[in-house]
Order: sequence, then structure tokens, then C-alpha cells
Amino acid sequence: MNLQNKITIIGLTDTGMVRRKNEDAIGYDSSLGLVVLADGMGGHRGGEIASSMTVDSIINLMQRRLPEITSGDIDETSGFSMESICIQDAIVSANEQVYANAEANPEHKGMGTTIVVLQFYNNSFSLAHIGDSRCYRLRSDKMEQITKDHSLLQELIDRGFYTPEEARNSMNKNLVTRALGIDPIVMPDIQEDIVLKNDIYLLCSDGLTDLVEDEDIYYTIKEFSANLEEAAKQLITKANQNGGKDNISVMLCRIDDDFSTKQGWFKKFSAWFD
Repeated sequence: MNLQNKITIIGLTDTGMVRRKNEDAIGYDSSLGLVVLADGMGGHRGGEIASSMTVDSIINLMQRRLPEITSGDIDETSGFSMESICIQDAIVSANEQVYANAEANPEHKGMGTTIVVLQFYNNSFSLAHIGDSRCYRLRSDKMEQITKDHSLLQELIDRGFYTPEEARNSMNKNLVTRALGIDPIVMPDIQEDIVLKNDIYLLCSDGLTDLVEDEDIYYTIKEFSANLEEAAKQLITKANQNGGKDNISVMLCRIDDDFSTKQGWFKKFSAWFD
């Protein structure tokens, strides 16, 4: 099913006020309902190479593989949808490519990237991530973070050393514990859920979340929910006004219409939440 008119997707990325180059990379395919964001790391162009290589690799593989999938089929071993398995395979392949590039080029040694992949299908989504780039969902009057950072800071929060409020001022904020391209093998966290009409999904790099409070992000998107491009511009502006110390990437997706393979139930179900 072509999702071009079912979901509105926009993406913006900005170098920020301090960095000389942009090591973030974004990409999407509206017809497939595919959204990808990466935040690279590594010296001598390594970060931008890792992130752009990863986004391109994942989109190319998904564009080849998704049309071959029967939506609704489940992988018997994992219990995940075949869309989720496709994302996992794409991330594993991208990791192999980035790692091999770093091994073959000493100046790229140690390069890597975070990754967030969001795939919509059959009134559902599959979400995979590695690192501390995030995905949020706005539904009705609530915004929730649906990824969990792979970071030292998150581990310290989980162990009770920091409260979330204290963590915002920590010096350990940007130390990730898992990244794509650093090791020969890496596996993403994967989750699945249904979507509802008017849901808005935000994918972002930490250049946004380190400088703009979640509450401010929520109210900005809420205010400009009818104009996602303006919402993204406003979020980037706020991050830059607060120092813009890192690259800033924002991707927004709004569910506009039913895209179930079995039309009908979605509209009835969504009506309960209107």
C-alpha cells in the first residue's frame, strides 16, 4: 500500500551554532512510510560518513525488501512482524558496512552512529534504535518517549544514581553505551505498536533534547500540529537559541488516514479516541 497520502512526513537537519559540520543524517520514503535518523560520531569526517552511509544503506535495503513482504506475517522465531525483521536485517547490514569501512580506513577508526528507524504499516509501526537518538509519540494531550537511551547516563538513572531532573545537568550526558559501526555485531532494540489517527511521532538527535525541555517540545508540536514543517523549524530555532552546541535533526510524522490492509476497523477504533 502506498502511504503517501496516509502519513505526513517531514525532516529537517541543522548544523547548529557551534559545530563546523553536520554529522547527523536523515532520510525517508513517504510511499513506504519509512523514516530514518542517525547521529554520527568519530573524527576526520568519520561521523558524517557513518551516519550518511547508515541512512542510505537502510533505506536502500528496505526499498528492496518491503515490497516482498506480506503485511501481517509474523516471524515464528521472534514473534515480531516481518517488517521488524526487515529493519533488523537492514541495521545489521549497515553495521557491517560501517565497521568494514572503519577497519579499511585508519582515519575512520572508531567511527559510529546512533540510529532510529520507524516503519509504518497496516495501522501499526515497527521501531528500532541504537544509541541516544530518540522517538517520541504525541497522542491526544500526552507526549511520551518510546525509545530508551543506550547511554551511561540512562544506566545511572536506572540504578538510582540520578533522577531524570539531575541527569539534565550531568557531564556524562553524551556517552553512549551502544552504537552502530563500533563492533562487528550490534543488535537494535525493537518494539511494535498500533497507531491512531492524529498521532504525531518525533524522531530527533540529542542536539534537540539536550537543549530543549520535553515540555517545550510538546507544546511546540501541539501548537504547530497542522504544519509539521513549521513545528520542526521552531524546534530547531529553540535549540539554537539555547546554544545550538550540537547538530540538530528533527523528523515529524502525523497519521492522517487509515492504512490498514483490512479497511474499516481502524476508523471505528480511532473514533473512540476522538
